[in-house]
Amino acid sequence: MSQSAFTAAAAHDPLQSHFAEAKNWHMRMLFSQEPDRFSRFSVKAAGLFLDYSKNRLNDTTMRLLAALARERGLEQQRDAMFSGKKINTTEQRAVLHVALRAPRNAAIQVDGQDVMPEVHRVLDHIRDFAERVRSGQWTGCTGKSITDVVNIGIGGSDLGPEMACRALRAFVHPRLSMHFVSNVDAHDIDSVLSHVNPETTLFIIASKTFTTVETMMNAQSARTWFLRQRGAADLPKHFVAVSTNTKAVAAFGIDTNNMFPFWDWVGGRYSIWSAIGLPLALAIGYDRFAEFLAGAHAMDQHFRTAPLESNMPVILGLIGVWYRNFFGFSSLTIAPYHQDLERFPAYLQQLEMESNGKRVSKEGNALNIASCPAVWGDVGTNGQHAYFQLLHQGTDVIPVDFIAALKPSHALPGHHTVLLANCFAQSEALMRGKTSDEARAEMRAQGLAEDDIDTLAPHRTFPGNRPSNTILMDALTPSALGALIALYEHKTFTQGVLWDVNSFDQWGVELGKALAKNIEPELTGTPRPDAHDSSTNGLIALARTGLIS
Repeated sequence: MSQSAFTAAAAHDPLQSHFAEAKNWHMRMLFSQEPDRFSRFSVKAAGLFLDYSKNRLNDTTMRLLAALARERGLEQQRDAMFSGKKINTTEQRAVLHVALRAPRNAAIQVDGQDVMPEVHRVLDHIRDFAERVRSGQWTGCTGKSITDVVNIGIGGSDLGPEMACRALRAFVHPRLSMHFVSNVDAHDIDSVLSHVNPETTLFIIASKTFTTVETMMNAQSARTWFLRQRGAADLPKHFVAVSTNTKAVAAFGIDTNNMFPFWDWVGGRYSIWSAIGLPLALAIGYDRFAEFLAGAHAMDQHFRTAPLESNMPVILGLIGVWYRNFFGFSSLTIAPYHQDLERFPAYLQQLEMESNGKRVSKEGNALNIASCPAVWGDVGTNGQHAYFQLLHQGTDVIPVDFIAALKPSHALPGHHTVLLANCFAQSEALMRGKTSDEARAEMRAQGLAEDDIDTLAPHRTFPGNRPSNTILMDALTPSALGALIALYEHKTFTQGVLWDVNSFDQWGVELGKALAKNIEPELTGTPRPDAHDSSTNGLIALARTGLIS
């Protein structure tokens, strides 16, 4: 496809003409004219419920967006992904995270080879290992049960399992404390090592190649720390690997029987379903990990079979395209109203921005349209006392995805009612706003003088008409979390297809890494001022002295 594939599509001009009318709509008007919007613009799938009625759209909008998706080949590219075709064209790889949560009797092939037997061989290995650790059968070198699990990884090898373990805190084994180390900044691993006991700690080193710089530096620091207190013969009882590099794993001192592989058709940010999910299986147990996989598979089946107009991931993706490419909204905020989902916005930040933060098409042509928006957020109600001011009255319009569970994971009375009331009120307030007349009437009822009312009215007026989606689940269970993650994975895929970008490579992370390798020896050895600009040279000089003045 050319760089103009999106705008050249026959379905694009009708959408552009429709936008000329839609940009002037206010959602108050839409709800007044269409009192059944909630029932018409909502959908259920895989145990989740999506209310997308508080958006600046109508039936025509969704029909035209679906027509654009069909013309861009969304259905065909979706089928190509599920069938194991190499849709990651820059690396010539299949994209089969969906195979990782498919049932044992499924048949999915890559290069003529059914991958499912090997997938389930690794899952069986995870099951066996998790049960041994959780039951106390697997012990440390002094015969004590494992109490702490430290996952050392970065990117998808860290964010996924950390987010999921926090999200499913209510299901974690009471004896186990889960820790996650990713930053090459040693303050990260130092804070963990200072609180764990080498006799009862299990380290998981998660690096496919066992060469990832940040991960291996942290792994070596953990190894050195351990060997200062125990012997080398004890190391295999306390270190395991998620990797494919058998030689390097063995050289590190890990028993290769305790190595859990995954495959090049699993991208890092899509790998929580693979052996990268080992910390989650340890934390919640394999049976619940299987429920997590099943929830994602249920969303896979919905995405694969539901018509585009009633397909939850497609709907989310199309709404995002509507705002990004027609309204010009440049960011999206994620607001989970569940404290255990505190890392979910960061997880989606990586998923969407690393996948679709691209400036060229699959063919390498510069895009003439905007691609991925900035994705960010925080849990409610904390966000209400931080950035929600900007959402309500700022100069930028920022769509919001609200996420909530109808039932809590705790038994404390009263809290959840207040939480849900805040969640629903925020989406209503963003949609409705408050007119100047309403603000004035409110102040008169409070007895304010007219001069004060004139002064305060502009500050107490809310434009409203700010869009949001609300995603609900019965409770934050393993199955619900699996479905929620898969929902956003397929949303990301949908948008990548429409924008004509490869959602499954990440070359943009490489340049900084390469330059860091050049700078590192200059910080302790001989500087090379001819190799850098004056700013970089100045920063290197300051680092070498260790003093600002």
